[in-house]
Amino acid sequence: MNIRKATFSDARGIAQVHVDSWITTYRGIVPDEYLNQLTYDAREKLWKNNLENCDVFVAEDEKGKIIGFADNGKERTGEYKKLEGEVYSIYILKDYQSHGVGRLLLKEAVNDLLNKGINSMLIWVLKDNRSCGFYEKMGGKVVDSKSLEIYGKRLIEVAYGWEDIGIIK
Repeated sequence: MNIRKATFSDARGIAQVHVDSWITTYRGIVPDEYLNQLTYDAREKLWKNNLENCDVFVAEDEKGKIIGFADNGKERTGEYKKLEGEVYSIYILKDYQSHGVGRLLLKEAVNDLLNKGINSMLIWVLKDNRSCGFYEKMGGKVVDSKSLEIYGKRLIEVAYGWEDIGIIK
């Protein structure tokens, strides 16, 4: 497996992971109507824009296929004075979950933040996402929660925070 900084040409592969992992991770949590309308083309456009505005890292299998990604940057709202950075997302194809890919991507995102002089961060996660345990295991503490609505369904997001991301190893 290889972890590297994404390039503009990776947008399609990132989009495929984004759509496929949303469908497998959020089925039964997010309304099917929302999941069923996700497309690679729409997400590719989103990721072409994202690749210009934040740092993205990809995980590749031994054949060079993108199997996961993480993106990060400054905390977006300015509401969390003790948490300067943010991992905006980490998504991994289902067949590669629970094999250490998430840990490698998180560590790469953390190293990138540290290299920018950012020593703290948060990440928002749907409360019903089974990956919450991963963030707790990595030392994240719940620092906030908020409600959001997707296709008429009220969902809760929780923010995991690290005041010192140096603890993530």
